[in-house]
Amino acid sequence: MVLVQFWTYTCINWLRTLPYVRAWAAKYRGRGLVVVGVHTPEFGFERDLDNVRRAVREMAIDHPVAVDSEYRVWNAFANHYWPALYFADARGRIRHHRFGEGDFERSEMVIQQLLADAGVEGVPDGLVMVEPTGSEVAADWAHLRSPETYLGYDRTDGFEAPDGAALDDPYRYTAPARLGLNHWALAGDWTVSADRIALNVAGGRIACRFHARDVHLVMGPAAPGTSVRFRVLLDGEPAAAAHGADVGQDGSGTVDVQRMYQLVRQPAPIADRRFEIEFLDPGVEAFVFTFG
Repeated sequence: MVLVQFWTYTCINWLRTLPYVRAWAAKYRGRGLVVVGVHTPEFGFERDLDNVRRAVREMAIDHPVAVDSEYRVWNAFANHYWPALYFADARGRIRHHRFGEGDFERSEMVIQQLLADAGVEGVPDGLVMVEPTGSEVAADWAHLRSPETYLGYDRTDGFEAPDGAALDDPYRYTAPARLGLNHWALAGDWTVSADRIALNVAGGRIACRFHARDVHLVMGPAAPGTSVRFRVLLDGEPAAAAHGADVGQDGSGTVDVQRMYQLVRQPAPIADRRFEIEFLDPGVEAFVFTFG
């Protein structure tokens, strides 16, 4: 049987499924399971083959990956989701699908049943046990009250700009002292475009008020081979014990490639917090906040 997964490497929902897909590939590979990843990009930089190769290597993906930058496989499946799993039996018929993360136990039982239906003997029973780390850890759903927030003007929501805004042109923004929950703002000289925001002058900040354990930001340097230093603040103080995997205890970090960065993982209790990231160098592009 064949398990096809549609993914794109900056998608937090896909990242949280990856430990299970890795474990299924390892457990059932010798019993007839073939796992195929289909990388269909959301953002333009995810079309870059070097970026995809780096993601495959760093995320320890050892099954075949089809690069679907023109959405041909995506459209052939009439797919609309990242991640999406399609379970095909030994005759190539789609027998089950799963859109989004979760329901891992049922997905593995479908694999076991389709292998048994194909006449495979000695299909391992039981379910895999995984120990995710970093961004692959399941979301804290009980306390997650902040939605995915795009920063480009085509899809954004909750943007506060008390002194006005300019689209596709440099503009100096001022962030309000207070933000409503799930609202965000800019400070400094930024260009807001359809799918991203770009910092023109060092010292720019992005602020948002959120309610979640984790804060992630998809971002990267505008010029390949360059880096941008940053620092993260929570309620005006360094992230300290609440720092994410890509941030030091002093709140500092560096953007050096185009990917998703985990900036905050706060311990309990989870409450509304004001997040700020200040960039000490110009030339960063940011695309979307995700939470967990």
